Amino acid sequence: MPIEGGKTDMERIGLFSEMEYITVGDKYVSPFNRPFNEAASKNRQILPGGTKEMSNLQAGYFDPQFARIFEGEGYVNLNQVRRRHMMEEAKKNLAKAFLPSSGDKKPCGLGSYYGTIGGPVPSFSAQAKPREQYMPPGKNLYTNPGKKGTGYGYANITIGKQFSHSSDLYDAARQNFKKENEEHHRLLKGAPFKLNLYPRDYFDTNPYFTEKPLPPIKKEEKKESLLSPFKPSSPGKKPGGMKAGTFEPYPSHSTDPYVLKPGKKVSKKDDKVFHPPSGPKSRPIESIMSLNVKRALNMKNYKTASLATARHVTF
Repeated sequence: MPIEGGKTDMERIGLFSEMEYITVGDKYVSPFNRPFNEAASKNRQILPGGTKEMSNLQAGYFDPQFARIFEGEGYVNLNQVRRRHMMEEAKKNLAKAFLPSSGDKKPCGLGSYYGTIGGPVPSFSAQAKPREQYMPPGKNLYTNPGKKGTGYGYANITIGKQFSHSSDLYDAARQNFKKENEEHHRLLKGAPFKLNLYPRDYFDTNPYFTEKPLPPIKKEEKKESLLSPFKPSSPGKKPGGMKAGTFEPYPSHSTDPYVLKPGKKVSKKDDKVFHPPSGPKSRPIESIMSLNVKRALNMKNYKTASLATARHVTF
């Protein structure tokens, strides 16, 4: 819009024209529904011709023709090349090859240096090295041998001195106890306290004691044992088509009255079958913990709410 001075906003900023709005009028597409790579679903993509398997044909290779590493090279004889190399190496020798004066010498036994190049090794010799003269240490402490005896009835066999004998009275313990008992009775005042209200103890020594006379002893009656086994008076009767072998006589026949059987009742359309009502049905119920989480964290405050607040609300 023009302002004082006669210049528009575009002229004042220094732009040739107002910036375009690219997305004016476009439909809103959620970022969750947008494809990861839009260019992968548009226009023609790379279409390979399928995999090729290795074979003796040229179709299994990338090149249209089989290319050789060397073309037009001459034939090379490996034996000839090897001989030339050996001749060149032999020219480098200044003299003839070294030949020993005689064959290998075999050792004549273990520990012998016969046939070796260096000869005997002084560090491996069996000769003893010179050592200083051995000075034995001083003698140990000499003591008298132990005295024989078990200690019972033998004198002067211990480390210390023998104890001197001191006489002891024969009845010293009995006399000491008598003196202590007399001193104890001297300190007592009066006779011991005794109750005369009840002649017997507080508890009876025998809980089954009674003053009532006991009843006479009952004698057990011996039953006479039957020596002969039980035999029935007559053998059992076999049922020969009747009730001859039963305990009771055959019951008299009673005629049943002739009654027509009830026919099947044809159901009508109006007659409905009774179905009992079903019990209460359960419904899906959300737990209290998930309700508290939804109340504390929703789409408006899930970015600002901290984890500690959510834990405090849930628990």
